[in-house]
Amino acid sequence: MRDVIRAEISSIEPCDALERAHRDDALAWIDSGADLCRIHKPATPPKHLVSYFVLVDGDHVLLVDHKNARLWLPTGGHVEPGEHPRVTVIRELAEELGLELTEAVGAPLMLTVADTVGITAGHTDVSLWYVLNGDRHAPLNFDTEEFYSIKWFHFDEAPTFRSDPHLSRFLGKLAGRR
Repeated sequence: MRDVIRAEISSIEPCDALERAHRDDALAWIDSGADLCRIHKPATPPKHLVSYFVLVDGDHVLLVDHKNARLWLPTGGHVEPGEHPRVTVIRELAEELGLELTEAVGAPLMLTVADTVGITAGHTDVSLWYVLNGDRHAPLNFDTEEFYSIKWFHFDEAPTFRSDPHLSRFLGKLAGRR
């Protein structure tokens, strides 16, 4: 699985020098032989792999008000040992939003490496950012244990001041690809 994850990360075309540095860091981390997946909550090992999946409808993006992080984030979750990051997307889509995937999960659009904040602060997430088509008019049944609320935001109105520190870069990269 390590080689599959390495290939997934290598497939990402960086949008800027920061993403290139994050990709290089992630590849070196993979090549080091370190554990890639979280084994024990919240932070063992202290650096682990996450799959974000961003539901997009035109120029709108779905974000969740995450209780632990205390931020508006894309949906997603930790990659389980032996699990392909795209399978994580499918699993978390069902767990967090009660949705079944109707399309294949494509390659990730972006990769970030970030220190976490909030209640479970103090570890590093290596996050693959996947894009899924969504319908902002369809009802969603979200996980109220994990999120205060969910909301569709126009790209220009996303709360980047209280979100993942790389959300604005992601939205810029996404808009540039459309």
